[in-house]
This record gives sequence, structure tokens and C-alpha cells, in this order.
Amino acid sequence: MSEPHRFDRGHTDDLMSFLAASPSPYHAVASAAERLEKAGFRQVSETDAWDMEPAADAADAGVTVSAAGSGGRYVLRGGAIVAWYVPEGAAPHTPFRIVGAHTDSPNLRVKPQPDTGAHGWRQVAVEIYGGPLLNSWLDRDLGLSGRLTLRDGSTRLVNVDRPLMRVPQLAIHLDRSVSAEGLKLDKQRHILPIWGLGNDVREGDLIAFLEEEAGLGAGQVTGWDLMTHSVEAPAHLGRDKELVAGPRMDNLLSVHAGVAALTAVAGSDLDCIPVLAAFDHEENGSQSDTGADGPLLGSVLERSVFARGGSFEDRARAFAGTVCLSSDTGHAVHPNYAERHDPTHLPRVNGGPILKVNVNNRYATDGSGRAVFAAACEKADVPFQSFVSNNSMPCGTTIGPITAARHGIKTVDIGVAILSMHSARELCGADDPHLLANALVAFLQG
Repeated sequence: MSEPHRFDRGHTDDLMSFLAASPSPYHAVASAAERLEKAGFRQVSETDAWDMEPAADAADAGVTVSAAGSGGRYVLRGGAIVAWYVPEGAAPHTPFRIVGAHTDSPNLRVKPQPDTGAHGWRQVAVEIYGGPLLNSWLDRDLGLSGRLTLRDGSTRLVNVDRPLMRVPQLAIHLDRSVSAEGLKLDKQRHILPIWGLGNDVREGDLIAFLEEEAGLGAGQVTGWDLMTHSVEAPAHLGRDKELVAGPRMDNLLSVHAGVAALTAVAGSDLDCIPVLAAFDHEENGSQSDTGADGPLLGSVLERSVFARGGSFEDRARAFAGTVCLSSDTGHAVHPNYAERHDPTHLPRVNGGPILKVNVNNRYATDGSGRAVFAAACEKADVPFQSFVSNNSMPCGTTIGPITAARHGIKTVDIGVAILSMHSARELCGADDPHLLANALVAFLQG
């Protein structure tokens, strides 16, 4: 087996570019697809038959894009992407090695009737998506991005990546209680961004503005999935630049690492089929056609087995030997709130990826799963840390338990320890992204 590229801090610099280019889940999967295409992967359509024959134009170009033959391919659906590489001669019952992640992050999303305002201010009606730290969205320059759906059913990405909106905080002179009682925000009244001046609310104004931004004609847009994002670029932080501050690390850090690892092992002589599955809607329960609790992953894996001539028995054998690493960010020990952590489990940034454990199955890791991850880290010469929640505090969850239960696949929850999770701007160590990517490479090699 050829030795794949070993990632270093250049990977972290590339992560920062990926974060900046991916303000929405739709942009994230487009960015991932672009990187996969450069590595020789080709898109296949869910509405096409997945058979043994490559498309004629692709065969003429010397690449294989059928879902059955050897090579790399991917499926896009909304804000989700599933990509996989089939080694030459892989049997139908060949097991999968899956890196699971999610593309969405908590933010403010535009409502169906977005145009509002009061007292000479023009505002945008937004809804709270997921569980954001709302105070982190105050007094921050915000752009607007997402997906526009046109009259013909096609979609167009849009990204206004410049200061467009702002949620202004009330001055302390008008809220003297904030110092003693803390900031209290009403999600309906206090989180409306301003984006201009005007005494009249003009229905359709925001969408007309976005049509112009996207180079579309007036009235072409009939649907939208739009969200705010901080326009401040990711940046190194600290005296020695050993930290990175940026948006959407939860969980584009894992998506980026998964893409890098999958493209690194593609072309290798493998005994498994490496897969990246990056889902949408993890932050609000994963229950959608593009979420981890939907049918997308199972459908893709099964069709891959059947397209290679496999039977239901082959599918069962493949799934029985499959392992998934559910990679999501976790909590680094906070120097100002160390008592919120379990005293014997205090993950540090730049200490390597974390293995998440919860005996009540909020994480899917068990002892045998730990052994799989430990072996991958040992092979990659990557240190790892363990994380469990303080017994007195509720534990979060990920796509791990959902994946394990829905597909009957052994699943291990891992990730990178960060601070400021669910903030508009999060913080990680500059070494942890490439340490995670190297561990994922070793895992995907089998």
C-alpha cells in the first residue's frame, strides 16, 4: 500500500480557506465536491441507474463514474454529500469504513416573509436555527448566504460575503440591570438584524436584492434557504499562532478532514471501501431527507453493493463488517470553567483528537470501538484523549447513535476539542485539525 500524504499545519491553513468558502451547508458540500473532483471523483445521480457500465463520455475521458466500477464518486443532496472510493476488484460484500460528519451550524435563518422593520429601520425576520450562543451574534457584521430555488426548480447558491446586517445590542445606559442580572434576550424581539433605513416595509425587497446579487432576473426566485454568517475571516490567534479562531468549526472542521482523508487514500490498494458521509440538520435532530436519521447513507451503501452484483446477503455481510467514525467537535477544558468538566477527563487543545464516551448512548462508543480508534491513532502516530461529561451535567449527542441504530453499523464517536462551541466564532488548536485528518487516513485504510 502506498503511503498517503501526511498532513501538517498546511492542512489547518487549508481548513481556514474551507471555512471561509462554506458559509452555508450548500456551500460546504459544493466546496467538498470541488475538492473531490480535483482528486478524480465524479458525481453520480440518484435518479440514474447504478450499473456496471461507466458513462460513455466519461469512459472516453479515461475516468470511471459508474456507481459500480472501481474509482471515486459522490452523491449530492441539498446540504449533504456522500462520497466513496471503490478499490479495483472490490467484492460486493467488501465492508465500508465511514467517516461521518455534519455540514450545518447554529445560526439565524431567514423566515418566509423576511421583510420587516420599525421606527425607520429596515430589518430582516429571522428564525433561530439549532442552539446558537445568541450573544455571540450581537454587534457582529453579518453576511447572508444559502440557496435560492427558481421557478423552473433549479437552484442557485448565493453568498453576500460583506457587512450587510447587524443585530445591535442595547446600550448599557438603557439596560442598567445587565451588569447585575446578565444579558436577557427575547428570541422573537431582540434578534432581528437591521440592514438599512426606511419608514416603509417593502415586501419582496430582500429577495429582489438577492436576485440582483446572484445575477438573476426579477421574480425568478420562488423559494429560499438563507442564513446569516459572520464575515470576519478565520485567523490564527496567540503569541505563537498555536490557536485558530473561526466560524462553523462545529462541524466543518470534521467535514474538511474527512474530504482530505478520503482523497488521500483514494487509489490505494484497500481491503475496504472508504466513505465520507456529511449530513445536514444535525443541530436540530437529524430528521430530514438529508439528515443522519434519513435514508441517504443506507440507500447509497446498499445501491453500491447491489450495483456491483451483490445480493441482500452481500449487503448484510458488508454492513456487519462496517465501522463508522462519527467525527464532531467536543469540549476542551475551559480555563475559566474547569469545574464544568469531569475532573479526570480534561481534553486540551492541540492534545490530539478526542474519543467521546457516554454509557447512556448519547455517544455510540463502546470498548471495541475504542480499540478501533486507538489502533488508527497508533498507526498514524497521533495522540488521542478521552472525553466524558461531568455526571452532574447533561451530555450532548451526535450523529453517532443515530447511525449505529438506523444501519446496524458499529460506530465510534470522536472529534476535536474546541472552545466557544455554537458561538458565531469558535476556537481550536492549530495542530488538532491535521492530527484528526491523519487519524482518519489510518482508519480509512482499514
